Amino acid sequence: MARSVAVSLLVVAAAAALAPVFSELLKRFRIPSVLFELGLGILVGPSVLGWVEVGSFVKGLSQLGLAFLFFIAGYEINFERLKGQPIRLGLLSWVITLVLAASIGTFLALTGFVISSLLVGLALTTTSIGTLLPMLVDRGILETRFGRVLTAAGAVGEFGPIVAVTVLLGAVNPGVETLLLALFLVLAVAVAFLAGRPQSSRFTETMHRNLTTTSQMPVRFIMLVIAAMVALATVLGLDMLLGAFASGLIVKTALRPGQSEAIHPRLDSIGFGFLIPVFFVVSGADFNVRSLMHASTLIRVPIFLGLMLAVRGLPALVVYRKSMSLRHRSALSVIQSTGLPLVVVITQIGLASHQMRLDTATALVGAGMLSVLVFPLTGFAILGVPDLPAGDHGYVPDADVVLGRADLDPSVFPTDGRWIDEVEDPASDGL
Repeated sequence: MARSVAVSLLVVAAAAALAPVFSELLKRFRIPSVLFELGLGILVGPSVLGWVEVGSFVKGLSQLGLAFLFFIAGYEINFERLKGQPIRLGLLSWVITLVLAASIGTFLALTGFVISSLLVGLALTTTSIGTLLPMLVDRGILETRFGRVLTAAGAVGEFGPIVAVTVLLGAVNPGVETLLLALFLVLAVAVAFLAGRPQSSRFTETMHRNLTTTSQMPVRFIMLVIAAMVALATVLGLDMLLGAFASGLIVKTALRPGQSEAIHPRLDSIGFGFLIPVFFVVSGADFNVRSLMHASTLIRVPIFLGLMLAVRGLPALVVYRKSMSLRHRSALSVIQSTGLPLVVVITQIGLASHQMRLDTATALVGAGMLSVLVFPLTGFAILGVPDLPAGDHGYVPDADVVLGRADLDPSVFPTDGRWIDEVEDPASDGL
């Protein structure tokens, strides 16, 4: 191993290790570790201290971390629990977001502010559910009703842009790309069907026994599924993130509840303990601070940050008006505007194809970094104490009738009433 690679790996590992330490020291501010990973990456990167050289090996490790981030996102999403109104409203909200983004992107391109309306528009439609999931888990929100709605909205906000990037940016001929995408989805569904079939007792016993040995057989098979789906997507000319996301869904389908509980900590150790922090540290190191210092770039950062909130957040205020209180809608609109990993991918595509200027790419990534810092903290502050998990008590009976909300979909609010922290004055909620 070359000396520069060894030193770069050491510095990246040190930054990844220090990030949660700083997060713990400042825990009363509840700053997520990912922000320190990005910040330390910028500090040790070529633009500042120059301790990390982002060569092919380090870059490849970072890409593996990005793939694992999207695998975890697919694995954590339980569509069985999100089906019904949460996923329908999440899809409707994202479609409105896409229309707004296309309109704003076209306007920015016509004014000469950006080159490609498509690239900038897609960057504004993303939700980084992979980044948000650890925050939801740490705050005990993931299993609440709000957590389910946010997860559904985030899943659509991550999967939708992946498909759009694959079809619209992946090839010269979108028609061919659409057919390849359809072929990939058919193959992925077939694999998921086979994975979800009943398992033989011998297979189950073998996997369980080897989970506690040095072979770690189930974990190795999961890594094989990730590599296979990423390779399949790449061979078909699709984005590797689509394969990584699909592999998470397939593994989730294949594992039984008891198996999932046993394997989950090991996946977290590989992902959040190693690969995912490497991606964020290297993303910070790749960030062009010198370009950010230019006036033309600096002025773009708050503009793009505001557009992320407007394009991704505002539709939630309208779409969820009949199923969520104003406070919850406001929190949802802010939190789901968080976007970074796909923003990085889209800007890299733009720079490589010469359809995006460096100042625009830097400003978009800078806005994405700020969104990870500002939007979750703001949204969780608006949310306050999360609603209760399913099965708990503490709601106001027949409050839907009192507030004229008897048409609420039971897939979001399955009781006859609304949770205490959601009952507001009808006048204040626009009723």
